[in-house]
Parts: sequence; structure tokens; C-alpha cells
Amino acid sequence: MSPRLRRLSPREVCAGLGRFGFEVVATRGSHAKLRRTTPDGLRQTLTVPQHPELAPGTLRAIFRQACRFVREKELRPLFFGER
Repeated sequence: MSPRLRRLSPREVCAGLGRFGFEVVATRGSHAKLRRTTPDGLRQTLTVPQHPELAPGTLRAIFRQACRFVREKELRPLFFGER
């Protein structure tokens, strides 16, 4: 049985991505902008909606976007788990 997508709050997502060096740099309306800068100066940006609860499709989209910057193997425990 494959692991299921966890139900995470925006705060949990931001804290989890913070472990990979992302910091909240701006909040506008109901969205937070997270950014990290690589040692060679490349800026990597993600946007996380600040809704009371994130829909599964939104969480999956954030996971896919984060996989562009962080290896999937490292991100998977944050977003997926056994029920």
C-alpha cells in the first residue's frame, strides 16, 4: 500500500520547508512567499496559501514544485505518511 498524502496546515508546510532552508520573505493577502538562496546565488521561490486547511491537490502541487529544488526522497516524509 502506498503512503497517503498527509493533511497539513500552512504553518506545518512552512515549518517543514524551513528545514530545507526556505524562509518566509513576504505575505500578501492569503499567500506566503518562501525563498532560499543557493550558495551560487540562485534564488528559489515557493508560494504557500495561508488558508485554514490546504486541499489535497494544493498540497500535491506544493510538493511537486518543491521537488524542483529539493530531492523528492528528502521531501516525501514531510508530505506523505501512513494513516
